[in-house]
Order: sequence, then structure tokens, then C-alpha cells
Amino acid sequence: MKVSYDKLWKLLIDKNMKRTDLIKEVGISPNTLSKLSKNEFVKMETISKIALYLNVQISDIAHIE
Repeated sequence: MKVSYDKLWKLLIDKNMKRTDLIKEVGISPNTLSKLSKNEFVKMETISKIALYLNVQISDIAHIE
């Protein structure tokens, strides 16, 4: 089972945001950003925070393959 955050990166582009903006705005750690960048699993709490901040559903930022 794999996870993909490609939808998240597209959303950030659409909102004219950088990946590092997530660190500042959502309060995630650089290590978590690294895991997201590598399509590794992160805590559901983190995914929820990102979805709430971006005002989207979890399915709009992550995809299980």
C-alpha cells in the first residue's frame, strides 16, 4: 500500500503557496514535510490539520494507491 500527496502539491501551486508555507501556517515540522515530499505515511492528525487549513477534504490532498 502506497500513499501519494500529488494532489496536495497541486493544491499548493493553485493557491500560490510554497511547501515551506505549510510549516509556518499549519505548524508541521520540517521532518513531516520531508515525509510528505517522499510520499511516506504521516499521522492522520497532520493530514487533518492541512485539510482544515486549505479548506478541503482529506481525499483532496492524499490518495492511497
